[in-house]
Amino acid sequence: MSTAPHFDIDTAAFWADPYPALARMRQETPIAFVPQLGSTLLCRRDDIFVSEKQIDIFSSHQPQGLMNRLMGHNMMRKDGAAHMAERQAIAPAVSPRAVRVHWLAQFQAHADRLIDALDPARDVDLVGDFALPFSAECLKLITGLTNMRFQDMNAWSQAMIDGIANYTGDPAVEARCNAATSGIDAAIDDMLPVLEKTPNQSLLGVMLATQMPMESIRANIKLAISGGQNEPRDAIAGTVWALLTHPEQLALAIHGEVRWLQVFEEYARWISPIGMSPRRIAKPWTIRDVAFEPEERVFLMFGSANRDEAHFTDADRFDVRRDVSKSIAFGAGPHFCAGAWASRAMIADVALPMLFARLQNLRLRENDPVRIGGWAFRGLLNLPVVWDTTRHRRTN
Repeated sequence: MSTAPHFDIDTAAFWADPYPALARMRQETPIAFVPQLGSTLLCRRDDIFVSEKQIDIFSSHQPQGLMNRLMGHNMMRKDGAAHMAERQAIAPAVSPRAVRVHWLAQFQAHADRLIDALDPARDVDLVGDFALPFSAECLKLITGLTNMRFQDMNAWSQAMIDGIANYTGDPAVEARCNAATSGIDAAIDDMLPVLEKTPNQSLLGVMLATQMPMESIRANIKLAISGGQNEPRDAIAGTVWALLTHPEQLALAIHGEVRWLQVFEEYARWISPIGMSPRRIAKPWTIRDVAFEPEERVFLMFGSANRDEAHFTDADRFDVRRDVSKSIAFGAGPHFCAGAWASRAMIADVALPMLFARLQNLRLRENDPVRIGGWAFRGLLNLPVVWDTTRHRRTN
């Protein structure tokens, strides 16, 4: 165990809103051991920015970690050459060019179809009725698992997310995660003969072309699903909610005074959809007079880093005009999110501008509160909306 001061949390309150406790940690104990999580948390942006790059100390290789045990040994849990080899293998599927050439038009088609299907005569929840299926349909394309239902993509992603954040060891959560990974394996098996006959630029297609070991292909597909579904889903719904509750900032985006990408980047700083990444201490190390021993578990708290008062003035405020260059919402080191370009295209190039262009006077439904939760992964649980029906049509 590290020599970091102990900091106790109420786990239910931390799930509901981690930011007050994280702010206290940054001020009082920026490196703190939290007994309820069994880990030492790094909470300041500069500590995380430096430490994430020190892979010889803060190692992603965690043989006994929940992700390895439940999902297989993927590139996110590898360092150095092993990590880079698999990262380079998937690049043809998720590079900026690949997103522009292969995926963007299909993202737009899915968004149009889902918006067409929204029925203003019934209670619309923009999480379940748009953000969730849109993220899942796009992820089906990118992974190559077009044989899945979007409902399964979302459910299996959530089950894996819950599984790898199951630090309290709930057996029911682990069972759901195991069922999800079995379902994904079956979907991969069904697609193998299809892609052998007709190769494509999906993740599964490009990894098969490199002759990557099948166990690594399976693990990396599960990795893509575990993060590639919830982050766009939560960021789309969350950014819409942020704009609807800050109408003066929505006006800036609609009138072109700020770019939709800037809006998304500020939301990802303000409410980090991926709020934490775990690391294993690989050798004895000291930082800020806190000594670590090998095999300890450390959480790099991205959600805290992105509200660090040393870099963000009035950090608890959503402000689309803010300089977000110090944000580390997608990570800061060699494990910078490989799907960042696809996520940005889905959210900033497609979902946000299309929703606000096609749903005139989009607004929150009165007397129907929005719920939000999570700390390792944080997002809206619902987004009840209404709009004027005169322009619920395609704009192109």
